[in-house]
Amino acid sequence: MKGSVKTAGIQMSPTAVRARNLKVAGSLIAAAAERGARVICLPQLFSTPWFPAVISKDNFRWAEPEDGETVSFLREAARRAGSVVIAPIFERDGGRFYNTAFVIDEGGAVLGRYRKVHVPQLPFWEEKAYFSPGDLGFPVFETSFGTVGVLLCWDVFFPEGFRILALKGVQMVFVPTASAYVHSRRKWERAAAASAQANGIYVFRVNRTGSEGEQEFYGASFCAGPGGDLVEGPAGASEGVVLADLDLHAISAVRNEWVFLKDRRPDQYGELTEVKR
Repeated sequence: MKGSVKTAGIQMSPTAVRARNLKVAGSLIAAAAERGARVICLPQLFSTPWFPAVISKDNFRWAEPEDGETVSFLREAARRAGSVVIAPIFERDGGRFYNTAFVIDEGGAVLGRYRKVHVPQLPFWEEKAYFSPGDLGFPVFETSFGTVGVLLCWDVFFPEGFRILALKGVQMVFVPTASAYVHSRRKWERAAAASAQANGIYVFRVNRTGSEGEQEFYGASFCAGPGGDLVEGPAGASEGVVLADLDLHAISAVRNEWVFLKDRRPDQYGELTEVKR
């Protein structure tokens, strides 16, 4: 196990001009890498405005395939930075559409993708109108800097994803989000910190910033450690880089003291999939 890794969350205020969003993202990725960040995460749907605030067929124009402009741009940005980049986009795959995060290694190669499993339908978060539920499960990405997992926004409130990732050996989970209700900030912190503690992993929540219509995305990105305490943040509401140094040895130290994974009883958990609500 590597001893430590510097990670970064990119807080940014996306606009309706994709080229501008990519330029800002590229600049902030370079700035994070210059400060030593080796795993860099962008916020949810960073290259587009927050179009799920309304339902409109016109918004499907923001969807892109893997070989589209955004992933292609970030592959080069990752290569130049020498860092892993986590890139959430509106993915078009044939005739289906997903809220997807691509994981790109420091050489610019796509390691894989995570498709958002839990898709909400709420006022200003009309995501079911655009995204099919994820169909790839909860993949783990082996990088040069540690074992990475990704969840997306609403997923943070479902502990099953974190537990699956932990059992598959993940060390750090990045959660790109788009949260605009500042009064809900503590809910996000509690949910992420609880799953970090229950699984002995790092959880780095990376949020959007800026005003879009009636929504005020508040930033406040943070990283929770394997003991459940915040090791970085919450940050403010401005665009910029949020750095977090992760001591990977702390994972085994915490798990040896708090043996939650060891004391699991999967033989008693059948009702998780049998009970219907």
